[in-house]
Amino acid sequence: MHEELENFKRNHVWDLVEPPPNWHPIGTKWVFKNKQGENGMVVRNKARLVAQGFCQKEGIDYEETFAPVARLEAIRILLTFAASKVFKLQQMDVKSAFLNGYIEEEVYVRQPLGFESARFPDRVYKLRKALYGLKQAPRAWYARLKSFLLKSGFVMGSVDKTLFLLSRGGDTLIVQMYIDDIIFGGSSHALVSSFAEQMSREFEMSLMGELQFFLGLQIKQGPEGTFVHQAKYTRDILKKFEMGDSKPMTTPMSTNTALDADEDGEAFAVYLCARYQASPRTSHRQAVKRIFRYLKFTPELGLWYFSGSSLSLRGFSDADHAGCQIDRKSTSGTCQFLGTSLVSWSSRKQAGVALSTTEVEYVAAASCCSQLLWMKATHSDFGLMFEKIPLLVDSTSAISVAKNLVLHSRTKHIDVRFHFLRDYYEKGDIDLVHVVSENQLADIFTKPLEFGAFVRLRGEFRVEGVDNALIKGEIESQWTGLIALLV
Repeated sequence: MHEELENFKRNHVWDLVEPPPNWHPIGTKWVFKNKQGENGMVVRNKARLVAQGFCQKEGIDYEETFAPVARLEAIRILLTFAASKVFKLQQMDVKSAFLNGYIEEEVYVRQPLGFESARFPDRVYKLRKALYGLKQAPRAWYARLKSFLLKSGFVMGSVDKTLFLLSRGGDTLIVQMYIDDIIFGGSSHALVSSFAEQMSREFEMSLMGELQFFLGLQIKQGPEGTFVHQAKYTRDILKKFEMGDSKPMTTPMSTNTALDADEDGEAFAVYLCARYQASPRTSHRQAVKRIFRYLKFTPELGLWYFSGSSLSLRGFSDADHAGCQIDRKSTSGTCQFLGTSLVSWSSRKQAGVALSTTEVEYVAAASCCSQLLWMKATHSDFGLMFEKIPLLVDSTSAISVAKNLVLHSRTKHIDVRFHFLRDYYEKGDIDLVHVVSENQLADIFTKPLEFGAFVRLRGEFRVEGVDNALIKGEIESQWTGLIALLV
């Protein structure tokens, strides 16, 4: 607690002043946390003074609150790019990051309990900089770091506003920020070291080194590539729900499982199935326990991003027609690859009820197309340009609808917003390619599969153990052969 308040003094966070007339009081409280590393050991003990932001009133002590946050797909894209270019990523944690953000509004807080001034116990603190808990704190910190990076010669990403790039003498330095956690790396060791020194001079650092543990992801970088897994998180969640001694299962769901509302079932307090969390039943609990038992069977599995792999963008889309037992809505499954690396995926129930499998597949393909277009724009910041991105669909009817200019009877019920797929096909940004159902990788996101099919598709995603990865050359040749066969 004393260390936290010393940080306040060094950063000149506040001034002790007389309470203004009609002062709107904001309280503070202490929050304590043990920060753990990937092995579960305590890295450091933290005490943080947090403002009770729920007391703030819009237009009085805060205005704008929005601050960009990196998407998880963006983190995986960076991991893939770094592995492909064979350079290691580093991470840094700015100590009390929000204390570096300047605020424009007049905000007053009470003196912390137990640390009141002996001479002026009735005074309050007027904030110069942001405190954790303030509604504008993330925005203020982002503005401060953004300003520093731009002054240092960085260029902000055109799509991802948390991505910053610096080019110097043919070398590139990449910085990705996620609130107060920062990932960086580049093709020049000197450029990376220079940036680390710059940041240390400008901000006080609490952690710096090779990227190993980030947002619950355990990351191992080696000469063969980057391996990403969540073994610690898996063990923690199994322990939390007392499933550590459960019998392992080879698949996350049985092929004959069909969840519904189960109106006559026995209710329980804790929601476990997201789709039925408003009214969970015992059958839903059993389904989630099956998922836990699958995690028990596969705690060490993760994604491999291989070094030196070629970078090409492609997507797969599939759908399960009328799969929901309650409202007969369909499930869209999509996945996107950068080279051989799975960087994005989705399994989502469609908003409307489809009248045909053609409509279902068309809507799923439109969703996949939207994600591919975002990824295409994001990759342009890395200097990667893609034309005619393959989108592999196993429905010839859906492909025909996208290619046919005539809106015939099979498409009259499709919401007009999905027809942008046709526009981007005509522009040449997306190339719709038919794939046989056996090679449709997105099938795993639409319905339960038998063990053989499930393991086969899981292998295509490079989901393997850290010690059981195939030789990189074999994987590259197998993948290249598969794509050539599909196209």
